[in-house]
Amino acid sequence: MPLTKSAKKALRVDRANRLINDQTRNKVKSALKAARLAIAAGGKDAKTKIDAAYRELDLAAKKNVIHKNKASRLKSRLAKKLAKSEIATVVEKKQPKAEKTKKETPAKKLITK
Repeated sequence: MPLTKSAKKALRVDRANRLINDQTRNKVKSALKAARLAIAAGGKDAKTKIDAAYRELDLAAKKNVIHKNKASRLKSRLAKKLAKSEIATVVEKKQPKAEKTKKETPAKKLITK
């Protein structure tokens, strides 16, 4: 048990912060799980679930609940799973490139002396 007044306050603050951090961690976990399940199921809402997971990861990293490199790694893994799935081909159709126009050769300059 803390003895000093400041140690007692620190304990109160730590307990309150732990509750907030646990809530943030649970939001991240549930968002990641929902995104993974949406990718595996091949649903149309996979992209929105991934965006929600990205948002939760960024917020957790901003609040220092998880490290920013861990957030980046988890986002990268989600993106890889989406790219491997069949949804990626449906969501991101490649558009044909526009044809390049031919440059006309400029008229030869007259050399006068």
